[in-house]
Amino acid sequence: MDLLVVLIIAIALAMDAFAVSISSGIIIKETKIQHALKIAFFTGFFQAFFTFLGWLGGTYIAHLISEIDHWIAFFLLLIIGSKMIYESRKDSEKDKKINPLEIRVLFLLGIATSIDALAVGLSFAVLNSPILVPTILIGIVAFSFSVIGVLLGNKVGQVFGKRVEILGGLILIGIGLNILINHLFF
Repeated sequence: MDLLVVLIIAIALAMDAFAVSISSGIIIKETKIQHALKIAFFTGFFQAFFTFLGWLGGTYIAHLISEIDHWIAFFLLLIIGSKMIYESRKDSEKDKKINPLEIRVLFLLGIATSIDALAVGLSFAVLNSPILVPTILIGIVAFSFSVIGVLLGNKVGQVFGKRVEILGGLILIGIGLNILINHLFF
């Protein structure tokens, strides 16, 4: 497969991770570069790993997952987004519980934004394409977009405060809804 095509696929896959990273940057009040790198590591890793799993599993696993992958992504993003909106309504920072730097949240976000990468990996398997370069490129692009997203989200969050936290939650829910609608109707 042409390298330009793989790059375009990597960018398309990274859009969910980018949006989630913006939301994460909004939540983190004092973002440091290591926060952005931590979130980016998880999104980049899961994008690459799920691409490889899709390729490795071939048609058997993809067939099993394709029936429910959109529902899994939707519910994970709905839960996290709803929790963000709920917690944005709390007055004290101490009362807020969602932390995009917690391992549990990082795993959920990484998985939720990478489920489509399984299908991409499957397409590489069906086309008998080598997987090493696409896997690495997909991981690097997701990582890069996530670093930028966290830092951008933090700047936006500092300017607009709680309203942006609500918007971040709505974005996550919207991404989940978009995934669900695309799988159910297109």
